[in-house]
Amino acid sequence: MNLERVPNEEKLNLCRKYYLGGFAFLPFLWLVNVVWFFREAFVKPPYTEQQHIKTYVKRSALGLLLWVAALTTWITIFQHFRAQWGEVADYLSFTIPLGIP
Repeated sequence: MNLERVPNEEKLNLCRKYYLGGFAFLPFLWLVNVVWFFREAFVKPPYTEQQHIKTYVKRSALGLLLWVAALTTWITIFQHFRAQWGEVADYLSFTIPLGIP
């Protein structure tokens, strides 16, 4: 989709949908929102809907950063303590590594 051919109202509507979609545990939509609408929000000459798009892009970036930080923290903790957690960690694992921890 070429954003230059889309009216500004549609851009705002699409940006808002991606922003709200990220709250459905789909942080990839926030990434798409930031990448896709960054130029519209911060580079293009000012227009009426731009301030709202800018807000959605900033919030999407913040949500994405928080999601990445939380996921990285969880992965680090899980990898570090998996062997100590024993059977509980095995139930949480998708694959069970073989060998001595």
